[in-house]
Amino acid sequence: MTKLRLAIVGAGPAGIYAADILLKAERKFDVSIDLFEQLPAPYGLVRYGVAPDHPRIKGIITALREVLDRGDIRLFGNVRFGEDITLDDLKHHYNAVIFATGAIRDSDLDIPGIDAAGSYGAADFVSWFDGHPDVPREWPLDAESVAVIGNGNVALDVARMLAKHAEDLLPTEIPDNVHAGLAASAVTDVHVFGRRGPAQVKFTPLELRELGELRDVDMVVYDEDFDYDEASKAAIASNKQVMVIDRVLQSWRQRPAANNAGGEASRRLHLHFYAKPLEVVKDAEGRVAAFRYERTRPDGEGGVVGTGEIREVPIQAIYRAVGYFGSPLPGVPFDKRHGVIPNHEGQALHKDSNERVSGVYATGWIKRGPVGLIGHTKSDAMETVRHLINDQGSWWQPADSSEGAIPALLAERGVRWTDLDGWHRLDEHEIALGAPHERARVKVVPRDEMVTISRGE
Repeated sequence: MTKLRLAIVGAGPAGIYAADILLKAERKFDVSIDLFEQLPAPYGLVRYGVAPDHPRIKGIITALREVLDRGDIRLFGNVRFGEDITLDDLKHHYNAVIFATGAIRDSDLDIPGIDAAGSYGAADFVSWFDGHPDVPREWPLDAESVAVIGNGNVALDVARMLAKHAEDLLPTEIPDNVHAGLAASAVTDVHVFGRRGPAQVKFTPLELRELGELRDVDMVVYDEDFDYDEASKAAIASNKQVMVIDRVLQSWRQRPAANNAGGEASRRLHLHFYAKPLEVVKDAEGRVAAFRYERTRPDGEGGVVGTGEIREVPIQAIYRAVGYFGSPLPGVPFDKRHGVIPNHEGQALHKDSNERVSGVYATGWIKRGPVGLIGHTKSDAMETVRHLINDQGSWWQPADSSEGAIPALLAERGVRWTDLDGWHRLDEHEIALGAPHERARVKVVPRDEMVTISRGE
């Protein structure tokens, strides 16, 4: 019987789902899987890309933990692909590799002034408030008025974390440095801008509803945005999710704070629709001073056209939440325009010829771009795994596929890798840090400290 030695690069939901699906799939060969992760802890964007006050989404971790804890997948954490282990190394020791590296950079917003001091990418801010070990510990929160550009869930996460009072985050796993930073924040007003109307937003109803439940934060919406065209009315009538979103927004219109009429709260969260970004206005020192946009209107088909009316809102910081973007991997084909590994249903393709790259596969956001919810990653992985199983004739023929080869290679290179037992040690340590304060956990942030605890050093 043939044995498939498989490497998976990326231990977030995409990588773990792919491993689980392959192990449960009908096949005529044995499988042994090694999961490589550049961070010392697994779970990827569920640990480092979801706001800490989202325990429901964090519940996905429970399902991922069950897969890893079965013990039939080896985990190598704190191992950087392209540095600690290369594509040539994988060819030497495995039959194939699945890349599940996600997308962690911000997409660009190409408008004048976006490079101003006080202009940030949402992904970097999310990494900071989630305690990612590779970003600075401090975050500048000296702006009173802040703009968030985007109409998806990441924009809402960013807006909520900026508007929410820091003490209301204490029951969560928020790192201590993040709590201290948010507690000192000067913010009073957060403005969220989207270029289309309320019936075309990309948020989920749950995310939107949570905004209206923030303590001491007034929701401000503007009547001018709710003069719906026929396409918007049809979307509300035919789509339950759009209908619920409309219901939430309409309920906010009835509140005293609507249209800036003057609520009681110390902070305000404004939702602006039909706003096409034009420019980030800088002051004399090159800092963010205002956000300039063109008012749009519905085009009758679910899109928008410009009206020529230019508006400006004074702000001191701006966050672009217009999507994530994949990063290239050394030795692996990469589509710079879309931020993905070029592929056919998960089979990697050469960039120029569109011919198959034998032994190389992709799943998750590095396969299809950063769209869809975490659950969509499962069907993605199924498609990739189906091809992997059927491609047995074109697998690599490794020179040394022994289980001991990789630990020996990493040890020889001085890599302080972490394993599943190490993750359990770190997990228990973080939970213990939170227990005296009745918190879910307190995340350990510095990479060296994570590794030291994991390795029991």
